[in-house]
Amino acid sequence: MEYTKEVFAQYDRRCIRVYQAYNSAIAAEAVALQTFGESFNRSRMTWIKPSFLWMMYRAGWGTKKNQECILALDIYQDTFDRLLQKAVLTSPDAAGYDGLQWRRDFEASEVYCQWDPDRNPSGGPIGRAAIQIGLKGETLSELLRAGIHRIEDLTPQVRKWNEQRKAGKLSAKTLPAEKLYPVADPAVRKRLSMR
Repeated sequence: MEYTKEVFAQYDRRCIRVYQAYNSAIAAEAVALQTFGESFNRSRMTWIKPSFLWMMYRAGWGTKKNQECILALDIYQDTFDRLLQKAVLTSPDAAGYDGLQWRRDFEASEVYCQWDPDRNPSGGPIGRAAIQIGLKGETLSELLRAGIHRIEDLTPQVRKWNEQRKAGKLSAKTLPAEKLYPVADPAVRKRLSMR
């Protein structure tokens, strides 16, 4: 099935909200420091996800091991836009790459893009793709040093929403409101197979 590939997110004039799921030690430290501390492994790749419901699908609404705490990171839009400019797809796409060029770009990159089916509150696909952005190396360090405006722990709210969801009483209107995030750069759109 062919999915629409666009960035949908909650954002304002300054920041875009992305989500991550961690264990309680990493999450508590991140909220206290408003960045990630010693409990966070900076040598591993980390993934940020603008789609709240895709994050809920991936983390089982905060029930999976080491994904019990759901964090919302408000990162600066200029930081997010730079990540998109650096990103390389995790697998080649015939529309944007020949295999050799993709391999060279992939091996040289510190930022990766992956598209997965976005989800509804029940976990079913909704006909569009959700973007995930993977970061490592100096690019990750830059984000942690200067790219985060605010980190909020959504875990209590997520638990409440999950109870409502399981009881069949969750209203989608109470969930984070996401809208199309404009990505106008034709080179970025081509490289990330956006359509």
